[in-house]
Amino acid sequence: MSTTSKVVLGISLALTLGTVAGVHIKQSLDRERLREGVVRDLERQARKRENLRQLEEQISLTRELEKERERRAAGA
Repeated sequence: MSTTSKVVLGISLALTLGTVAGVHIKQSLDRERLREGVVRDLERQARKRENLRQLEEQISLTRELEKERERRAAGA
């Protein structure tokens, strides 16, 4: 095998290994990003549920306050 052939083979192997390694790294990063997206979605849904709970609590408190004001106005 000539020196030129060995050099070409070496370069080809290096490029192939670099490409394979790059693809694996990219796939790992993509998978991690997908997992993070799921976690963010779950956190967002939890915040939404908490906000709805707080809104319902505020509505209930507002109704109670309005009833109390009506009672005081009727009694005065």
